[in-house]
Amino acid sequence: MENFDFRNPTKIVFGKGTESRVGAETAAYSKKILLHYGSGSIKASGLYGRVTASLKAAGVEWTELGGVVPNPRLSLVREGVRLCKEKGIGLVLAVGGGSVIDSAKAIAMGAVIDGDVWDFYLGKGEPKEALPVGTVLTIPAAGSESSTGTVITNDEGQLKRAVNSDLIYPRFSILNPELCFTLPRFQVACGAADIMAHLMERYFTTVRNVEFTDRLIEATMKTVARQVALVLADQKDYDAWADLMWAGTVAHNNLLNTGRIGDWASHDIEHEISGIYDVAHGAGLAVVFPAWMKHTLETDVDRFAQWAVRVWNVENDFRNPEAVAREGIRRLEAFFRSMGLGTKLGDLKVGTDRLDEMAGKCVGGGRGTVGNFVKLNRAAVRKILELAL
Repeated sequence: MENFDFRNPTKIVFGKGTESRVGAETAAYSKKILLHYGSGSIKASGLYGRVTASLKAAGVEWTELGGVVPNPRLSLVREGVRLCKEKGIGLVLAVGGGSVIDSAKAIAMGAVIDGDVWDFYLGKGEPKEALPVGTVLTIPAAGSESSTGTVITNDEGQLKRAVNSDLIYPRFSILNPELCFTLPRFQVACGAADIMAHLMERYFTTVRNVEFTDRLIEATMKTVARQVALVLADQKDYDAWADLMWAGTVAHNNLLNTGRIGDWASHDIEHEISGIYDVAHGAGLAVVFPAWMKHTLETDVDRFAQWAVRVWNVENDFRNPEAVAREGIRRLEAFFRSMGLGTKLGDLKVGTDRLDEMAGKCVGGGRGTVGNFVKLNRAAVRKILELAL
């Protein structure tokens, strides 16, 4: 196990009706906020009205900025930065899923600097401060409600890039599983695939003697697989949603990183796909991860076999761990397909004409390689994309 420091300062407010507390939680930081959300579904569902009523009761004034889309855009972030500076905003409140929260975090970083926030995403310096961020989560998926991460897409160059900073941990996040009851099935599936990918990125490590966190990650993966099946069968199953929502948060709040070094190549590769083709992140991960596994399997067959046995209940065969591992990959693909997701690039309507471009962008910007479980160069990334065809 590696040395580590761990803290997670995000206050989680979990349970039925908890969005009614957003006003009091927000007012503790600022009485003048930016209310950030997506396409307007929160108005149709009534959530917008409940949130704004709570803000009003707490004496909080708000400026609105809607319009966040999946793979959130830099152009809207820049508009949010402008509004925060112009209006003297003291907190960014994100009401929505991971895309809204990621956009809010970017705005929070950009609102306190003179330059362009995109520079942080290009690795040109690190944030030194940020406005506080609060969230009301509407879909378990990205884990951004309790993480250090934000991912933004710049249409110029079709680049999708990430920033990680302790400064953008949300100060509070409100998680009410009831808010998930009306989610479209495709969004549910993409969210579950995203959660599963966060877990697998951490699980496949070269660090030895991490049995405790191995078991925690395995249990969380099994929980996700079980509970997403239940919510797809009955989307008003509160208890299943509660488990799935909390699993999504814990999957990405850095607790499961402790003592180990994750991989993250699959995320980097998927960012190039969704940056160009604007596919849903979870749907892209369902395609990339099995291909990555097939390419890296021989690096540590025993770890893949352990994962297959403990998570997917494959019968162990000590004489042929590779067969066990490959059966685990097949069961992962079957899990994705059972939710209605594809496992090939063709399912995303991605052809072969831009594979070289995606591979080059993935390892570009001075990186040279991506991943830690296996260091992948441009040729290796191209091979994984080919395996996903």
